[in-house]
Amino acid sequence: MVTLNPTHSSRTAGSRAQVGLWPGLIQHYRDWLPVSSSTPVVTLHEGNTPLIPSPALSQRLGRDCQVYLKLEGLNPTGSFKDRGMTMAVSKAKEAGAEAIICASTGNTSAAAAAYAAKGGLRAYVLIPDGYVAKGKLAQTLMYGAEIIAIQGNFDQALAMVRQLAEAYPVALVNSVNRFRLEGQKTAAFEVVDALGDAPDWLCIPVGNAGNITAYWMGFCHYYQRGKASRRPRLYGFEAAGAAPIVLGRVVEHPETVATAIRIGNPASWVKAKAAVQASGGRVDSVTDEEILAAYRLLAAEEGIFCEPASAAAVAGLLKWRDQVPAGAQVVCVLTGNGLKDPDTAAQQGSAAIHTGVAPDLAAVARLMGF
Repeated sequence: MVTLNPTHSSRTAGSRAQVGLWPGLIQHYRDWLPVSSSTPVVTLHEGNTPLIPSPALSQRLGRDCQVYLKLEGLNPTGSFKDRGMTMAVSKAKEAGAEAIICASTGNTSAAAAAYAAKGGLRAYVLIPDGYVAKGKLAQTLMYGAEIIAIQGNFDQALAMVRQLAEAYPVALVNSVNRFRLEGQKTAAFEVVDALGDAPDWLCIPVGNAGNITAYWMGFCHYYQRGKASRRPRLYGFEAAGAAPIVLGRVVEHPETVATAIRIGNPASWVKAKAAVQASGGRVDSVTDEEILAAYRLLAAEEGIFCEPASAAAVAGLLKWRDQVPAGAQVVCVLTGNGLKDPDTAAQQGSAAIHTGVAPDLAAVARLMGF
């Protein structure tokens, strides 16, 4: 991450210029992205998210393995989607678009709405009615997007927005938009920049399969230009109730507690499968029980509150831990913030809530175990 140095600031004509501020991923990685001097950069200063060691997971793997967590939930709208959206919206503005459209299970809609607001564009969002977590829906509403809830699933919503983008003057900003993946590949750059090389394994949730594809793009680009000496094995994890790549067929009615990856027909299926095969990795599935166990573990032992879909990466690593080579460096990508899905957190929290307690010191002390 960039370290801010307050001694590098100066004041001129009543304004304050501060050197060292993170400029957003387009500016920072400009030489690696398809942008030019005429591209109007729409940014919320996304990227530069922490990569932190996980003692709890490293201990569980043992054998001198080192596990790191990439905290993508610390992006401006709380998920990795911001990386792709800064590129998609910037390029849409460059092309003269006045409106954008997307289908979403929640995170894409929040990011699209935020970047549209920042860029002065209208945003239209199609969501599966009743299947978007409250936190994500609240964000999208606050950013001012027009939300259309359809009686169907994400895959049906995506098919509709693709048709709408072809028929009407709106720019599609789902991950079928190639600029989305260009922005998202920068997370791989950050991993290498932080570690000094690519890790041995990268574990990541898989829903629409664009992110795992983007990471592979990023690792390959750094490797090809000598910024990394190797590329990692990719291990992608779908939810068992929404595992089309693992099953080798479309899942018509995907179901999982991990709403962000409740997708039955991933748009980047073919690209993701090719990336995983090229890396020597694997796509596997994890159950909702395994996801929720990892979700609770991260909160209780690492102090990290991610959304359930993010925990799929950790659940998968724990499932495959005996296959991790001794001394390996492993990165788990935590794609979204836990506040995205407060209902699941309220149901899963292990701490007791004592209600109706009298304002009595002795009574409170007894509840505290004193």
